[in-house]
Amino acid sequence: MTEAHNSTTNPPVQWADIGVNLTDKQFRDDRDAVIVRAREAGVSWQLITGTSLDESREAIALAEQHDDLFATAGLHPHSARFYSPDLEKELRDLLQHPAVRAAGEMGLDFNRDFSPRPDQEAAFEAQLGLAVDAGLPVFLHERDAHERFQPILKAFRDDLVGAVVHCFTGSKTALFDYLDLDCHIGITGWVCDERRGKELADLVHNIPDNRLLIETDAPYLLPRDLPEAPPKKRRNEPSLLPWIGQRIATLRGQKMEAVAAMTSANARTLFTAR
Repeated sequence: MTEAHNSTTNPPVQWADIGVNLTDKQFRDDRDAVIVRAREAGVSWQLITGTSLDESREAIALAEQHDDLFATAGLHPHSARFYSPDLEKELRDLLQHPAVRAAGEMGLDFNRDFSPRPDQEAAFEAQLGLAVDAGLPVFLHERDAHERFQPILKAFRDDLVGAVVHCFTGSKTALFDYLDLDCHIGITGWVCDERRGKELADLVHNIPDNRLLIETDAPYLLPRDLPEAPPKKRRNEPSLLPWIGQRIATLRGQKMEAVAAMTSANARTLFTAR
């Protein structure tokens, strides 16, 4: 592998990236090329994350142009202070679009507290209700908030068609609590970071095959252990998902092809068309 993005024309395995921020400004100048590189690397299914009304609309518009791209629609906890009846009405409408396969990104972030915690909890509960009404799975964000996040999610879980804890980096206790709620777990290149990702690397073998999902969270979380120099922009992108998948396979004692097949099947099943 001479470049981080190099791949064969016909990759032997196919992957699904369940968390890609393709509307991010870092992709503004070469978004089409990023999508092509992903396909060449075998990433044949991508879910574009919506974190605000504007980004959700942009994600939907992009998904409408490509058969292998889909979208989420939601309000990130960082912006929960802006949740309002008017926003909720618009969000409810967006969740009806056929390209939208999950409600979110929603949840709680008590690490940065960009929105007051009561506002985060209110917006989280409101969006969980919208997901129930829309018959959509939820795309969840939780950081340093497990003790409040878990009971709120639990109160709605029986009425939700599915849930994924996106970009999971939590504790063993949190992992098993979410698995007990029959959640899927999204694993990123955090497991490729020998400094911060060791605890997660030690946990991934506990995730059942049918609950494992993988994601790049591009353009964020560029894997630290790439064999070559990082991309010039030091930007993560979906073409690097196979590298993350190989790391996860090694940690789980499984073949890369098996991890690709099962995580792709899990994504397509969870985020199926209504």
